[in-house]
Amino acid sequence: MSNKTVVEGALDPNAKPKQSSLWEIFIKGIWKDNPGLCQLLGMCPLLAVTTSAANALGLGIATILVMVLSSMVISLIRKFIVSEVRIPIYVVIIASLVTVVRFEIEAYFPALYQQLGIYLALIVTNCIIMGRAEAFAGKNNIIRSTVDAIACGIGFTLVLFALGCIREIIGNGTLFVGAADILGPWAANLQMTIYSADFSMLIAILPPGGFFVLAFLIAIKNAMDNMGKWMRDRKNRINSINI
Repeated sequence: MSNKTVVEGALDPNAKPKQSSLWEIFIKGIWKDNPGLCQLLGMCPLLAVTTSAANALGLGIATILVMVLSSMVISLIRKFIVSEVRIPIYVVIIASLVTVVRFEIEAYFPALYQQLGIYLALIVTNCIIMGRAEAFAGKNNIIRSTVDAIACGIGFTLVLFALGCIREIIGNGTLFVGAADILGPWAANLQMTIYSADFSMLIAILPPGGFFVLAFLIAIKNAMDNMGKWMRDRKNRINSINI
């Protein structure tokens, strides 16, 4: 017989930690742990490519593809990867997928390929993709890893797109210029001129403008999070008083 006694209310040391649901994983990637606004990862493409909404959307879609495919592959083979060499293996997998995506974009979207330039190849070194591979895909099954990759990819793309829209409007007075290079000829109707370039602010499409706009988006997210926390606390206090 075992001499161990169970104390009521004590935590079981052998109990496995509760896993987050797929919905919780998705919300974390999109909002709570957004790679661009919370973790501040991928700053190089985040600030360099977001001079227009079309470029930002193109890089975002490419990043989502690489992130999802790499997470799926790494999750499938995670049990066969020796831990001592896992990082080099992750890099090889990600680099191979980036090469495939880059060739596809060069073949079918040459104008977008010219706009993105070296930043398309630099997806290999994007901290977000490597971070999710190391922190999540290498430790979870394919379904959870895929959901995490999709959420983080969409979250990063939303930040890219928001930055691109704001900077393009302020810096050039236009919106969706070059959208036809990504979405096809029909997207040419989306291109618009909001106001004359004579009244635009060039700093918005320069690196300092990127930092300013990003800081503005982070401030908005923090304010929304604080407001939500204040409303939940207020609701809890009211419920406790009513009880």
